[in-house]
Amino acid sequence: MKKIEAFIRYEAFDPIRNALTEQGVPSMSVTEVKGSGRQGGITERYRGAELVIHLRPKLKIEIVVGDHEVDIVVNAILENAQTGEVGDGKIFILPVEDAIRVRTGERGDVVMETHPTE
Repeated sequence: MKKIEAFIRYEAFDPIRNALTEQGVPSMSVTEVKGSGRQGGITERYRGAELVIHLRPKLKIEIVVGDHEVDIVVNAILENAQTGEVGDGKIFILPVEDAIRVRTGERGDVVMETHPTE
């Protein structure tokens, strides 16, 4: 199993979510975050004063998938978040040792299976 963490622009989220749902990967966690990178800060004027905003708002998407689904997720993110401009974001892929379903205590890959829809 792998955990994919992606930091993206807000406007990229809906297309990514739609693409992942179409590919059968509907489960994710999303957090509003702020951060800095190569994009750097932006200077804005507010009531005549200049403000430099160093931390830019982004969304953090966290998805845990089987090893065979990593490329599906990464490609969906790249295809929908990549504008070619500085600030498009980052994707990190981390190993996951185990997963446990709290309700039943089940462990391992079975926890990642999607429930059938009725």
